[in-house]
Amino acid sequence: MDCVVEVIEKVASNDRISFEDALILLTKADTLTLADLADKRRQALHPEPVVTFVVDRNINYTNVCVSGCLFCAFYCPPGHPDAYVISKAALKQKIEETLKLGGTQILLQGGMHPFLDLDFYLDLLQYIKDNFTIHIHGFSPPEIAFLSNKASLSIKDTINQLVGAGLDSIPGGGAEILADEIRKKISPNKCTAGQWLEVMKTAHNCGLKTTATMMFGHIEKPEHIIEHLIKIRDLQDETGGFTAFIPWTFQPDNTRLNTQKATAVEYLRVLALSRLVLNNIPNIQASWVTQGDKIAQTALAFGANDLGSTMIEENVVAAAGIKFRLPKEEMVRLIQDAGYKAFQRDCFYNKIKEL
Repeated sequence: MDCVVEVIEKVASNDRISFEDALILLTKADTLTLADLADKRRQALHPEPVVTFVVDRNINYTNVCVSGCLFCAFYCPPGHPDAYVISKAALKQKIEETLKLGGTQILLQGGMHPFLDLDFYLDLLQYIKDNFTIHIHGFSPPEIAFLSNKASLSIKDTINQLVGAGLDSIPGGGAEILADEIRKKISPNKCTAGQWLEVMKTAHNCGLKTTATMMFGHIEKPEHIIEHLIKIRDLQDETGGFTAFIPWTFQPDNTRLNTQKATAVEYLRVLALSRLVLNNIPNIQASWVTQGDKIAQTALAFGANDLGSTMIEENVVAAAGIKFRLPKEEMVRLIQDAGYKAFQRDCFYNKIKEL
């Protein structure tokens, strides 16, 4: 265990840890030691006893997708009886409800729809901005890569057109594990790890802020988790465009990927490691959507400083049989019971008000 002690001392000295260091921590360190290290790093970055969250809604503009990811229980192939593209009337109602509930943003995501062209997306964004004052956090890198290829445009030109129509920031979805040997097995038709990173780099260079995610607990190995974290850290060194990192566990129910569900302890260990590796990303978000309220609350002692979104609506994880709901009042209670002040924030992690 001497190697573990050496890495712990490195972390305690606030030195950046290497791939090998991270692998030692993930595979050999005691869980409570990981928690203590991550919590101290969190406190160094966020000295005030504050936990934040955003009030928003996930709006899936379509469920049609040709990616065929084995882990997705939400998508429908073209022509399926349950396939849909959102109407403007339905979109209007969802945004109006969001604003009435104090929401400040919408998360706009769909699938790789083969029959929607760039004009559809531009019109959708313009309609929202013409009728509402709300932040649009939209279109994950696989959607943007697919759309740019379909429109025969560069990633930069595609992003600039979307921004011109009203896109304000980009969510970190579709990252899964940024290791192509894993991606080829679980999402063979989706963009490569390099393409995902290229979209994010281009977005950052265009002035957009984004988040980054990681879906683990399926067929990856510890080395793949570390590879993912290091790639995110390297890009953040280059651009500084990531506002937050959100690791979450694969939910196997109703999917075509037959694997045992990751445990809460496995989730908390990876969360803590994320806080330790990603010393250049300010915020780590707990995933109550996949873990439930009690583990999300526990995550606040494992390096997380944010509880994500109230998610007035969420469909993708719900399609995998996960039905956790967390109203704003309950989120505030969980934060306060853990000994923190609860603040509503915006997409850029600016505090709006204490609750």
